[in-house]
Amino acid sequence: MFDEIHEECGVFGAYHVKDAASITYYGLHTLQHRGQEASGIASEKDGKIRVSKGKGLTIDVFTKEKLEQLGGNNAIGHVRYSTAGGQENANIQPIVSRGRRGETAIVHNGQIVNEKELRVELEDAGCIFQGTSDSEIVLHMIQMEEGTLLEKVMKTASRLVGAFSILVMSDDEIIAVRDQKGLRPLSYTKMQDGYVIGSETCAFEVLGLYSHTDVLPGQAVQFKDGIVRSFFYEENVSSNMCAMEYIYFARPDSVIENINVHNFRKETGRLLARKDDVQADLVIGVPDSSLSAAIGYAEESGIPFETGLVKNRFVGRTFIQPTQSQRDRGVRMKLSAIEQVVSGKSVVMIDDSIVRGTTSRRIVRLLKDAGAAQVHVRIASPIITSPCFYGVDTSTKEELIGARMNCDEICSYIEADSLKFMEIEELKAAADGNGLCTACFDGKYCTDLFSYAKVLEA
Repeated sequence: MFDEIHEECGVFGAYHVKDAASITYYGLHTLQHRGQEASGIASEKDGKIRVSKGKGLTIDVFTKEKLEQLGGNNAIGHVRYSTAGGQENANIQPIVSRGRRGETAIVHNGQIVNEKELRVELEDAGCIFQGTSDSEIVLHMIQMEEGTLLEKVMKTASRLVGAFSILVMSDDEIIAVRDQKGLRPLSYTKMQDGYVIGSETCAFEVLGLYSHTDVLPGQAVQFKDGIVRSFFYEENVSSNMCAMEYIYFARPDSVIENINVHNFRKETGRLLARKDDVQADLVIGVPDSSLSAAIGYAEESGIPFETGLVKNRFVGRTFIQPTQSQRDRGVRMKLSAIEQVVSGKSVVMIDDSIVRGTTSRRIVRLLKDAGAAQVHVRIASPIITSPCFYGVDTSTKEELIGARMNCDEICSYIEADSLKFMEIEELKAAADGNGLCTACFDGKYCTDLFSYAKVLEA
């Protein structure tokens, strides 16, 4: 999708695995779609933690020499897209604490909604912050608690409100924690004589591992003494997986809470087609995350699926371009319409969502410039009407076209011949009974929002 909604971060860890830093590198490379701004790995050996991190893609940050220097059989890593906190170097993860209680490293995916309140509390207690990320808050809280590392992590997790998948590493120990509402995915699987942990199962498959166990909402999983133990730090839990994980963020080969992402997206396409009566010559998807939904729509409707748009995978983001003409040219550099496929045809264009609407309009224009007679836009998700406070970078209603326009008005704005969205109940049906967070579609948040509630009141 090209409408400027951005990925979550991704976390990966390796416990009691030979060349753990290199294994973590491969895991992060597979999770690169979740964040391209920065990458980092921390490894533990003999109670000492080494860290290597920097801005850019994993393949650019790490060399063979850097991975060899990290050493160790335990490691955790992170790929970053900044949501809470900015792009400062101090916010690049992993973040490490070194003190009289030993060394501890942390990586985190998600967003803590009570972070402002916790930060004030910690500053009043004398804590000094190097950056502005949620992860540093969590690390300070862990260090201030008493008990074993597991006890400290569980006490800290019970005070966090929001979305989080966290890996904490100390002396020969890794602890994986998932938020009480199950907003972010996190799984683990056995490898060699140890385990690997990751945000998505696709990171296991690159290592030849095809089974996995989910970390459950409100659960802490401890990897220590060569074995794995699980504990619930919170009894009041529920499953509210972020719907955008299925719709857009996750790779289609990942399995989230026993549902393959590709199959989920195909089902959304089928559901869209079932209630549609548009007359068209072909169905196309906006690469890449919309292709599965487009296949499902084509299969259900009987309208042929075609490749009408081709993506150039080596072009930067369009939104950083400084002028309107350069932004328009940026879309054409990212996407090309195949004139011989779409010219003179009535096209059903499947996309996964519309956020601001500007890029959708450019793609419709692109297809019509290539000769498409009609462009009927079908969106494999409901209208996004509310900001997200759980780690997606849509933090104000002003950013969302769906918050100020209805379907007909959006259709006119993007210059489509027709436009239809999924209904929320259809989206839930595609999840086959799994709980979903649909707050960005219906404004029903599954946690208190604390200071972020003021954004909704504005």
